[in-house]
Amino acid sequence: MISDPLMGSTLHAFGAISAACCYTPQHKLRSWSWQTYWLTQAAICWLIAPIIAAIITIPKLTTVLSQAPTDAMRITFILGACYGIGGTAFGLAIRHVGYSITYAIAIGLSCVLGTLTGPILKGTLVTIIEKPGSQWVIMGIVVGMVGIVLCGLAGRWKELDLQKNDKTAGRIHFSLAKGLPLCLVAGILSAVYGIAINDTGKPIAEIAALHGAGHWQTNIIYIFANTGAFVTSAIYVIYLGIKEKTLNEFIMPKGISLRSQINNYLFAILTGCLWFGQFLFYGLGHVRMGQLQFSSWAIHMIMLILFSTFVGFIMREWISCRRRSYMAIATAIVVLIGSVLLLTYGNYLGAAK
Repeated sequence: MISDPLMGSTLHAFGAISAACCYTPQHKLRSWSWQTYWLTQAAICWLIAPIIAAIITIPKLTTVLSQAPTDAMRITFILGACYGIGGTAFGLAIRHVGYSITYAIAIGLSCVLGTLTGPILKGTLVTIIEKPGSQWVIMGIVVGMVGIVLCGLAGRWKELDLQKNDKTAGRIHFSLAKGLPLCLVAGILSAVYGIAINDTGKPIAEIAALHGAGHWQTNIIYIFANTGAFVTSAIYVIYLGIKEKTLNEFIMPKGISLRSQINNYLFAILTGCLWFGQFLFYGLGHVRMGQLQFSSWAIHMIMLILFSTFVGFIMREWISCRRRSYMAIATAIVVLIGSVLLLTYGNYLGAAK
């Protein structure tokens, strides 16, 4: 397969934009609890969409599944189940600390752990570093982490600014004590998902490639990783639904029109489609990155932070902030853009060699 890092990075950008926007529809919900919304969108992005995508894009799907290594399928499912816990924690964290801080901390952790853990566990990190362009990739990861730290700092200053603004404080409820642990859990377990896609699920994708899946080969991995995520997430939200007696919201909550209920489902489905969009574009970008494919996760995560910051502006999370907060986030954006350029250039050099 011919590598094309420039096209790969572009596809990663589309995936990052999709992921950065995926939670915005929840602001349009009416009379739905968080768990009702979450289970609906999770059924799309972690169960229905991956199966449909695999059926459409993987030739001889049943043959591929019969030939794929059992251990790879099982481990990928387990790691996906861990990601389901992390994904749920991510959604909860946004409710407490907003888009900017959640993406900065959780995705920052995921960026480093998801990129380097796989090569370290396999003992291939030294070999990878010796490849052409790898120094630029490592530099890009380091610069990206600096940008992530700046995003976190700007987010913290933003929180302090919002707490001093009565008008905004009444609309946005920040709680770092509740949100920070959730961000840490989300970041660590999101990295586990990166390992599932890039490492443990790779033998499954290779079987799909042998049967003509081409650039779509990663879609076969999502059948296991995403369904694992759905199982753990569904267990938790169904428990919440029973505990808080909200399961009836799936049919018709009190005091809501049929039109509003239909809109709730449409917005939840849109969330699920946008979230799965990041996986779809990630797979298409990953297979094009050449010798330094391990950097795909870093590129995707850093772009996700970058675009989620823009979403935070659009959602008016930065309204009424002081000058230092704006200067910090502006600097972070410049640094993150520089990181993406370094990562892309490193992959370009690796492919050229």
